[in-house]
Amino acid sequence: MLQCIIAVSLMLLLCSPNPSRAHTVKIGAVILDDQGFQSLKGKKFALVTNHSATVGGVHLLDLMEKKGVQPAVIFTPEHGLKGIAEDGVHLPDDSAAGIPVKSLYGATKKPRQEDLKGLDLVLFDIQDAGVRFYTYISTMGLAMQAAALSGIPFVVLDRPNPLGGNYVSGFVRQELPATFTSLYPIPVAHGMTVGELAGMIKGEGMLPGLSQLELSVVRMQGWQRSMRWPDTGLPWIATSPNIAVFESALLYPGTGLLEATGASEGRGSAQPFRLAGLPGLDAQALAQRLNEEELAGLRFEPVQFTPVSLPGFSSVPKYRNRELGGVRIEITDYRSVLPVEAGVAIIGALYDALPEPGRAAFFRWGFDDMAGSDAMRKGVQAGEPPGMIVARWNAEVEDFLDLRKGYLLYGD
Repeated sequence: MLQCIIAVSLMLLLCSPNPSRAHTVKIGAVILDDQGFQSLKGKKFALVTNHSATVGGVHLLDLMEKKGVQPAVIFTPEHGLKGIAEDGVHLPDDSAAGIPVKSLYGATKKPRQEDLKGLDLVLFDIQDAGVRFYTYISTMGLAMQAAALSGIPFVVLDRPNPLGGNYVSGFVRQELPATFTSLYPIPVAHGMTVGELAGMIKGEGMLPGLSQLELSVVRMQGWQRSMRWPDTGLPWIATSPNIAVFESALLYPGTGLLEATGASEGRGSAQPFRLAGLPGLDAQALAQRLNEEELAGLRFEPVQFTPVSLPGFSSVPKYRNRELGGVRIEITDYRSVLPVEAGVAIIGALYDALPEPGRAAFFRWGFDDMAGSDAMRKGVQAGEPPGMIVARWNAEVEDFLDLRKGYLLYGD
């Protein structure tokens, strides 16, 4: 069943940087498979999923089929069931091996009540990136709302946060109601698994209508908060076309903010979110400035690069076919990288490198939404050093850390 999904998943599968520690962590899907999916047998259920729901290279749907279990309907997030649709592309409904596939990134972003009629539960299994503005957690919350309205349970198969469970950073989203790309009042990097976050979304009423939702989480075994992805021993699967390797995922909380600026974030290249640049920029000077910041775990190399159209990844990148001056971000120690802090430094350096007339158009619509407030943008525009901007979110992060304590499912 669904061999096309497996084929795509295997194409996107990349070995962990630490293969000797394979099978250190047992994800929620493995736990359920080990139990023979007994809790699903005889039940009519919906599955919210995409290509990332794999166990050892085998998709969850195929594992279910072997045990005589099949969802009644599949719901898919941004990038679709196969994970190959480009960023922001709205998708139609479809089918896979006779199962209806309903897009939650098209005409609607929330399951329709008619699609949940007669179901016994909704099951969620998607690998998240651990970043507030990555839309999979928005899809999860809206699916939780739909399940609550239908009066049916919602079950999360938990997976690791690639950034680890201890790294929490960035401004807390302030303005509500928020947007689909930044839905919850949490920091940019929240340090929670999807299972933990689901509990917080319900418990703190981050979306209305969840108080009566029957929520459960199939917990992982062996995962610790100190683990970043390479420490889990699990193979990396591209969570979306431009986050094909862990290095891009690690930098994404910071360099992802460049999407809402006039600078290139490396889309249209083989190293999205690991490059940053602008036309006519002095690459050597930019690299020197950023290296002088002595950002933990990072080194910056001056480069010239030219974004090109890459259908399936980025058909129309910024500055298509124009040479840019910028930096390649090299990770020297993945455990010590602070990606949001690095993003502030990179954004500030790019902004300062522009001539005065060019600065007015640097920040684009949506930047404050992604950053959480206008404080980051205003700090950069005022010429504040990165450390001063970072210090502004410390109190917000401390409050969030206190708030999330009651929802954590895993210790160190």
